[in-house]
Amino acid sequence: MFGRLMPREGKYFDLFNAHAELIVQGGKALSGLIGALVEEPEQAQMHAERIDELERLADEITHSTLAQLHTSFITPFDRDEIHQLINSMDDILDNIQDVAESMSLYDIQRVPPEAKALAEVTEQCCSSVQSLVKLLHSMDNAPEILRHCHEINNLESDADRMLREAMSKLFREEPDVRQVVKLKEIYEILESVSDRCKDVAGTVEAIVLENS
Repeated sequence: MFGRLMPREGKYFDLFNAHAELIVQGGKALSGLIGALVEEPEQAQMHAERIDELERLADEITHSTLAQLHTSFITPFDRDEIHQLINSMDDILDNIQDVAESMSLYDIQRVPPEAKALAEVTEQCCSSVQSLVKLLHSMDNAPEILRHCHEINNLESDADRMLREAMSKLFREEPDVRQVVKLKEIYEILESVSDRCKDVAGTVEAIVLENS
């Protein structure tokens, strides 16, 4: 029993959970941004500013985690795995911010409904990341953690399929070549958020298989 409980020095799990909460909020803000561009463009800037704020807060947590890593004698699992996990989590919000910044850079005023559907899958991925991170404090949760990892993998596959379908429709139906180029880039960056969620799931899966 005691061997299956992770040591808690350094409050690593508190930091992981705080970061995961920001990821969930980032996923919601991204859905809000894309949804606004589909239905209420005047609301888009508010969501973009929220994403910037969340990314900054997440960076602070990442830096705190890495600082703990350099001073802690006891860590809950391998130091390299902690480093990889927190950086992979940070990459999710970095990519979310990339979407928002690209929207501004390309002066995207409206997007097709397919982008909104893709953002909603991305939001589900972010929620699943939080669910698995919350369970990491004990390897008694291994089966449930692995279930969430599998769920993220499935969502990422869904996002891949939706990206291909959105691209196909874009190339068939959009007459403005400049708009094709812009939306292609947005679609690809948007889908990459689910890729980063899958990276976190892969890191967590390796941690669980090694420690359970």
